[in-house]
Amino acid sequence: MEVPRLDHALNSPTSPCEEVIKNLSLEAIQLCDRDGNKSQDSGIAEMEELPVPHNIKISNITCDSFKISWEMDSKSKDRITHYFIDLNKKENKNSNKFKHKDVPTKLVAKAVPLPMTVRGHWFLSPRTEYTVAVQTASKQVDGDYVVSEWSEIIEFCTADYSKVHLTQLLEKAEVIAGRMLKFSVFYRNQHKEYFDYIREHHGNAMQPSVKDNSGSHGSPISGKLEGIFFSCSTEFNTGKPPQDSPYGRYRFEIAAEKLFNPNTNLYFGDFYCMYTAYHYVILVIAPVGSPGDEFCKQRLPQLNSKDNKFLTCTEEDGVLVYYHAQDVILEVIYTDPVDLSLGTVAEITGHQLMSLSTANAKKDPSCKTCNISVGR
Repeated sequence: MEVPRLDHALNSPTSPCEEVIKNLSLEAIQLCDRDGNKSQDSGIAEMEELPVPHNIKISNITCDSFKISWEMDSKSKDRITHYFIDLNKKENKNSNKFKHKDVPTKLVAKAVPLPMTVRGHWFLSPRTEYTVAVQTASKQVDGDYVVSEWSEIIEFCTADYSKVHLTQLLEKAEVIAGRMLKFSVFYRNQHKEYFDYIREHHGNAMQPSVKDNSGSHGSPISGKLEGIFFSCSTEFNTGKPPQDSPYGRYRFEIAAEKLFNPNTNLYFGDFYCMYTAYHYVILVIAPVGSPGDEFCKQRLPQLNSKDNKFLTCTEEDGVLVYYHAQDVILEVIYTDPVDLSLGTVAEITGHQLMSLSTANAKKDPSCKTCNISVGR
């Protein structure tokens, strides 16, 4: 059974912390901490024996919700009117010690049949580790609470964005994609040493590697999908790839039809920005039936290769013709190895613009253009 009010009024104009506090104040201003301590003004009465939750189980985990249940002794069970749920982000040993700590979220729920659903994008983020503990409570006539001891602490991790969430991102990206420009090659910039290493150690074939954690925090491809990054953007005035790059002065160019053709599938992977005016769209090209294709089928929205707002492959007069969106920067991941003999490697004449690199770049969580109403 789902608990009403645990979503904390998703459309409320108040800030996340204000919203949590406002809802909690309906039942209690302060709750005991996990050690049973409380302030003198907490409005919580002295401990009386109430059943302590144990054998806590977390299930049906999504990027911004979960179900929770537990067992408890039948003694005094009929006196329970509320549950107190203490939810905290698990501490990261590598986190910035100067960063403000996340405000703990203490939820108040009426005693309903278990399991119950805890839902709320204000306090739950995707792919994030949390700890949770539970108290049972009995509200007294004078408004005070009698509470049990805290349960044991349970750890769990929220899930990635689902296809539903990614489709919401996709629809937002379509709004700003802009008109389509013709192109003919995919390209990949790296340092000279990278290409030397590929020739010497990988038999001339660039190998897929695991995608970094750039983009949306809930993206199911970050840290999981293996592929090779390519670009296809062109300069408006020349119709050719730009001569500048943040990734290296040597560029591998390959004819578009070698990577994107009727024997490949196209998927939408992510939409994000890095505190800048321009936005990035990640697309995935996977040969039909390949491991990358199977991975994407289960997790990503598939696009019609002939008709979408970002990247198309159509046949005109018996020749494959390619177009890319003008107003977003496309990052294309190809999921299979690519042999250097299929294209050319040459030095570019422009600059290496390191400020434009997206390596492990964090998404701007405040941007209204590329965020959806779930954890960022």
